[in-house]
Amino acid sequence: MTLLAWITFPGCQRPIEVASTPIDSTQQAMMMATEIEVIFSDSGHLQARVTGPLVNRYEGNNGWLEFPKGFTAEMFDSAQRIETTITADYGKRMEVTKIMEARGNVVVRNEIKNEQLNTDILIWNELKHTISTDSPVKITTPDKVLYGTGLESNETFTNYRILRPRGEMKVKEDSI
Repeated sequence: MTLLAWITFPGCQRPIEVASTPIDSTQQAMMMATEIEVIFSDSGHLQARVTGPLVNRYEGNNGWLEFPKGFTAEMFDSAQRIETTITADYGKRMEVTKIMEARGNVVVRNEIKNEQLNTDILIWNELKHTISTDSPVKITTPDKVLYGTGLESNETFTNYRILRPRGEMKVKEDSI
């Protein structure tokens, strides 16, 4: 709801002009909340939890949630243990398509395999259970560091593929 106040001062010669452009309510946050927790479940089983210091909800045909101060997403395995975490400085989740975009200092950790992905932008497709990026990536495993550009993976970061790997790679002689 917008409240306009018209105040007149006896000494003013010109009337104040008010913009007549209607406000697009799909571009204004319809809800803001702090210290939030969003739970994603399927048939009563916890699938993921997203927390953040601030969330803005935008409504309309293509409503979305915005995490302007960053977020942490936790994915759970069938035993309800945290398998993977995703953190970023900014997030935007489209409510219809169930796609979340993470930007800025994106870190994906597979807690079970002790592997970590670092990138600038990441797309999480909740319906396909995938994560992907076209940005440069760095993957740190217990015994090596991999670099490249672009990545496709399942959402738990247990099965991934660097699209354009670069750097030195160890290859077993019998595999050439």
